[in-house]
Amino acid sequence: MEKPVILYVEDDETLKFITTDTLEREHFKVIPATDGKEGWELYRQQTPDICVLDVNLPKMDGFTLARKIRETNQEVPIIFVTAKSLKEDKLEGLILGGDDYLVKPFSIEELILKIRIFLRRSKTSNDSSQPAQISFGRYTLYPANLILTSTEGEVKLTYREAELLNYFLKNQAVLLGREQILESVWGGNDYFAGRSLDVYISRLRKYLSADPNIKIENRHGIGFQFIISANHRKNA
Repeated sequence: MEKPVILYVEDDETLKFITTDTLEREHFKVIPATDGKEGWELYRQQTPDICVLDVNLPKMDGFTLARKIRETNQEVPIIFVTAKSLKEDKLEGLILGGDDYLVKPFSIEELILKIRIFLRRSKTSNDSSQPAQISFGRYTLYPANLILTSTEGEVKLTYREAELLNYFLKNQAVLLGREQILESVWGGNDYFAGRSLDVYISRLRKYLSADPNIKIENRHGIGFQFIISANHRKNA
């Protein structure tokens, strides 16, 4: 069985050595890099299953590196690691396509847990037991390929976008509480996850705006409801 591959970009040599050593003992294959430019070159040469990026990197910062990765791959999960705890920095990373965030000093056990969660979800998304495609309104979602198609064209979704849309489709017309969505899709409920949900809801609304019969309604103080008009519903 092949080991999951992690691209780990960190300019603190001591932290990089300790974290790499620990991850390798946990049966991961780690591709370490010291700066953003080296990280980008290694990313292009390898095929990592997940990326762990420090934000404050020399030569190319973590946000710029993430942006370049997202230009070529919407699927690979990205976890940011930084000494900054500012909410603005976290949201910037989210907008660029980051999937999660760790603030230094962090627990190596927490990092391993997050990595395993993303890898497990990626494996589940490719599970043959789930539909290869889900048609609704003018759209078709291909969960395993993270693609949303319509008569207007094709949209490549991030892993989190596809996961959230798939969750809504499985719970059509159900009033879902914010906490329920966050626990099911993000695996936890905190400020960053809550703001992430709002950002991704806005993205999905934009992607689905061509079909007026599809709505993601905000029930203030409760959560969201994914509604498809009866005459536009289709079964997968």
